Amino acid sequence: QKTMRLLPALGKKSTQKVAIADHDGVVTCFGMKKGEAVPVFKTLPGAKVARMDLGGAEGTPQEKIFVCSGSQVRGFTKKGKQFLTFEANLTESINALHVSGADLFVCASYIYNHYCDCKDQDYFLSGDKINDITCVSSEKLPHLIPVLACQDRVLRVLQGSELSYDIEVPGPPSVLELFNKDGGKSEVLYGTTDGKIGLVQIGDCDAATKWEIGNEKRKGGILCIDTYDIIDDGVNDILVGRDDGTVEVYGFDSSREPTLRFEHVLTESVTSIQGGCVGKESYDEVLTATYTGWVTGLTSEPQRAETVQGDEVRLSKETQSKIEALSAELEQLQVKVLQGREQYQQSSQSSTAVSAVPVFSINDKFTLCQDDASYSLTLEVPTAIDNLLLQSDVPIDLLDVDKNSAVVSFSECDSQQPNGNFLLATYRCQANTTRLELKVRSIEGQYGTLQAYITPRLQPKTCQVRQYQIKPLSLHQRTHSIDPDRPMNQLSLVGQFSFAEIHSWVVFCLPEVPEKTPAGESVTFYFHNTFLGTQIEATYCKGEGHFKSDNISTISILRDVLSKEATKKKINLNISYDINDDSVSHTLRMIHPKLEYQLLLAKKVQLIDALKELQVHEGNADFLIPEYRSILDESANLLEEYKKQPAHLDRLYGMITDLLIDKFKFKGKNVRTKVSSMLQILDHYDLNSLLDFFSEP
Repeated sequence: QKTMRLLPALGKKSTQKVAIADHDGVVTCFGMKKGEAVPVFKTLPGAKVARMDLGGAEGTPQEKIFVCSGSQVRGFTKKGKQFLTFEANLTESINALHVSGADLFVCASYIYNHYCDCKDQDYFLSGDKINDITCVSSEKLPHLIPVLACQDRVLRVLQGSELSYDIEVPGPPSVLELFNKDGGKSEVLYGTTDGKIGLVQIGDCDAATKWEIGNEKRKGGILCIDTYDIIDDGVNDILVGRDDGTVEVYGFDSSREPTLRFEHVLTESVTSIQGGCVGKESYDEVLTATYTGWVTGLTSEPQRAETVQGDEVRLSKETQSKIEALSAELEQLQVKVLQGREQYQQSSQSSTAVSAVPVFSINDKFTLCQDDASYSLTLEVPTAIDNLLLQSDVPIDLLDVDKNSAVVSFSECDSQQPNGNFLLATYRCQANTTRLELKVRSIEGQYGTLQAYITPRLQPKTCQVRQYQIKPLSLHQRTHSIDPDRPMNQLSLVGQFSFAEIHSWVVFCLPEVPEKTPAGESVTFYFHNTFLGTQIEATYCKGEGHFKSDNISTISILRDVLSKEATKKKINLNISYDINDDSVSHTLRMIHPKLEYQLLLAKKVQLIDALKELQVHEGNADFLIPEYRSILDESANLLEEYKKQPAHLDRLYGMITDLLIDKFKFKGKNVRTKVSSMLQILDHYDLNSLLDFFSEP
């Protein structure tokens, strides 16, 4: 991520050189001449490069290349001469870097360090992981202001070694970029892991959010942002690269609101994006680098083709020569591959040859999508994926993904056995698939591990395993605040446990909690359930913990899991709870619209076949009432939606059943015998009848 930069142009219309670093630690600089890449320099391999930035003395072109790998920062001139090796002596690897004049800002997981002329200046320990850093400067601000993008949905603005203030953003920020690279207005662009973009203006004491762009189309998370006037209207446009391969250009309308102008989809995640002039003088380009190492240029040069009679197309001589050169290059590569295969076959039959397991890296992401309360699992490998085996020891549903073209087959599982599986699914990928996206939905209260076995098309056959924890309250997401007016139930724990111990239990129960124990003596976290919209407030310190929720089932899950974890550590817990009966009817009312919608959808889907038969029999559908006609018109969409939501109704029925059992469990009653009569009410669903049933003693 952010490992490619364009060096400043020498003249106004001259082309720019590209500096790019890779997983092998190699920094390469090249230019383009007549469509061919001309190398300027290439360094020797080393540790994987995490970030790249450009710097230089103030007032001079920013053409010195800085890269970080491990805890080391190296500097190169534009000709490739190494002039700096700086060891930051951090225990963790540097994952974010910013250079400004003689100032160097580095971040590693939770730690921020500021060095001036390689001498230590400032230090800050963040409450959650730092994903990126940038620094704001303008005439209005007396000094450089560092801005950290932190995983807990916050931008932290620092002053020296102190936190000045923080800015709440709608998702975990993954990348920051200055809106005006020349300084001027102190505005910072951010992109989030759930695909949202926003602009904030940084002040000395506070910040203002200028605008935000949501992610209604559920595109990938944002990995890189750049600003460049590609449309040539005098205003910097926003170039965006996403982890699903989407490249976007946002321009600004007359009211200074961003609007999507161009979009292009690549087959791999876009790790770096830059705007500039690379391939041909006077023609601007959007340059992208992808996860497996492809550098692609999207040019503003018009691509002319003259159409002659019928469908025949006559290409210009320049385009023809480009196509011929590419074809020749492809043939050369195919010959190389064949030679390599033959060599491998010969050596594999040799008695002296030793077989080595090929090493490959996996870029994986397991994130909760707020819109449909499902987990998105994205796997990306530098070579083609042959197959993927998914194994889960907890009940989960696999949801359909439009972008996924792999063939899926399910194996029978015996979940009754100890350590039995609930899911075994195999995905067989089509040729040259390097990226796979899956969606799963978990059930709260059921926790365990989801394992992915990835086998790429490499010889000898090799496989890597990745594990993902499904947490007891897996459908919850961190939020900045909750509604204090809702009827809340409270669970209180008192016992001989340390702050670190209770924090580790909360990490085990809930997603998006930093693994590092927070600084200070106590902490409060807020969460909301992405499926139902219910909420949790968790406040705890050494020897004491208080958990509030408007959903009684959430309190029941927390009680069971926390007491189990304490028992493992042989810690005695004193558990008390305060149950609010109004919270049950409140939760039922929150389930009501979802349940009503699903029942109606199921009813419509049941009618489709009968209505189609009538239509065939009568010749048309004009005699049907408008409601039935609309069902016929929308039949394809209805069936697709129904297919996309397997077991959705069963899910909701399960939640209502748990609510009933948990309500009376806290009162010391077993009402499993009442479940069948409750299911009868659900078959002829009416909210008031259900509320009356729940209010019975």
